[in-house]
Amino acid sequence: MSIGVHNIGQGCVTCLDHDEHYILTFPNGYGRQVNVLIVIFIFNALSILTVPWIELGGECSINCSKTGYSASIVFHTKPFYGGKKHRITAEIFSPNDKKPFCSIEGEWNGVMYAKYSTGENAVFIDTKKMPTIKKKVRKLEDQDDFESRCLWKDVTYNLK
Repeated sequence: MSIGVHNIGQGCVTCLDHDEHYILTFPNGYGRQVNVLIVIFIFNALSILTVPWIELGGECSINCSKTGYSASIVFHTKPFYGGKKHRITAEIFSPNDKKPFCSIEGEWNGVMYAKYSTGENAVFIDTKKMPTIKKKVRKLEDQDDFESRCLWKDVTYNLK
């Protein structure tokens, strides 16, 4: 059993220090549950164990119109049998190039490794070692009606 959320649309991340705007798409979200049927002959009983997990899946892109750099990212879902959860692969492209100058693989919530076209291999990022940074958001009264926190304030209130 599973439930999927297909994220449509795009987001924009702005790096003010460099005057760069990145347009990005989002992965899909899945809540999965595998039912394992176990028959216990000694007690003549039947039992179903469930192992739920949440994962990301699908293809995303990141593009910068100013620099021309882009990235193609794939969030791999766990296969039904075997495999690992939270896998990610990505390719980063220079402007006007069809061949990536960097390929990335690993876990999106763990360690990702980079392999550069020069042959160099390195840790790209270790998300477990990254510090947590508190978000900076405008006060609700300063937000427009359709800005995320203003739009979802009633849902957030009721969830709390």
